[in-house]
Amino acid sequence: MKNNVLIIAGEASGDMHGANLVREVKALAPGLNFYGLGGSKMKAEGVNILYPIDKLAFLGFVEVLKHLPFIKKVKREVLELVKEKNIQYSILIDYPGFNLNIAEKLHKVGVRNIYFISPQIWAWGKKRLKKIKTFISKMIVLFDFEYTLYKDADVDVEWIGHPLVDIISEYNFLSKEELFNKFNLDKEKEVLLILPGSRKNEIKKILPDCINGVKRVCSELNLQPVIACSDNIEEDMLKGFSQDLKVVKGFTYDLMKYSKFGVIKSGTSTLEAGLLNLPMIIVYKTSPLTYWISKKLIQLKSIGLVNIVAGEQIVPELIQDDVNDDNIYKNIKSLLIDESRYSSIKEKFVSLKHKLQNKGNASKEAAKIIVDFLNEAKRS
Repeated sequence: MKNNVLIIAGEASGDMHGANLVREVKALAPGLNFYGLGGSKMKAEGVNILYPIDKLAFLGFVEVLKHLPFIKKVKREVLELVKEKNIQYSILIDYPGFNLNIAEKLHKVGVRNIYFISPQIWAWGKKRLKKIKTFISKMIVLFDFEYTLYKDADVDVEWIGHPLVDIISEYNFLSKEELFNKFNLDKEKEVLLILPGSRKNEIKKILPDCINGVKRVCSELNLQPVIACSDNIEEDMLKGFSQDLKVVKGFTYDLMKYSKFGVIKSGTSTLEAGLLNLPMIIVYKTSPLTYWISKKLIQLKSIGLVNIVAGEQIVPELIQDDVNDDNIYKNIKSLLIDESRYSSIKEKFVSLKHKLQNKGNASKEAAKIIVDFLNEAKRS
């Protein structure tokens, strides 16, 4: 049963990238069977899901500590699955807190690990490089600066570019009229979009202040607020924060394309918004202890991926105590009434695509690398 492969994603973005990757790998090697952790998108591509991502989406050190018994149970069951299915290869997608730890355990039982979407060692420091070099057989990265970092450390690495470029370019958008009709949006008002994240605990910390700040701006500038709901979050949870706000699930790219402005939780969504040319502010808030530990460890001036990739702070970032309704209101309004600054953001986003592309469709490139690796490993 050497055709069984373990695949692990622990977040909504990882589920999306994992689903695309599995589809492309199966096109090249249809005999492979996938087992592991993921979401509805990976399940739709035929992955046998042991635990869904909504059970795994923990944010920060405090949340992880609270859920340690469950996390240990999941790891134990993953290793039992590996033994039961005689799995010899794994594909680990982002989710570094979990995946780097399980990679060590998998390595000890003879599994060869492929890491797709690198841990952000450029943010957390290079201490993880030794562990990666020991336990990861192949690293596949999305950013060119990651490739240089790993190559210099003598890690077996390939740079494919970012799959989001292809995903967005191939996306079948509704027209603006279709979107507004479908969700009964006011055609006389532009949309001010809130993306509060894909984890319940981060939503609870971020969304209330976002709603209050956004409502004030919308009232003054004749905009309509809309909340984009992640696939793994129930709409009713978001509606519970404000009954009079429109919540839309499943059409986030369409909303980004046709919105005037976004309030977006730090993460992959900031890159998506940048590629769709949506000016925004980035918000991030966690527990006080997690934030204190992160400040000691993180070595970056910016936390928003769109700013990191650009190499400059294109859009404002509100972090921790700065995430309050007054700051959100002031930052949105100042950007919307300053036409020159607003236009400058859109102009700078145009070059983002070029920074994220490499030589072709990223998911197809990753699939080729993985299938070649599996074939070579089987021959050796």
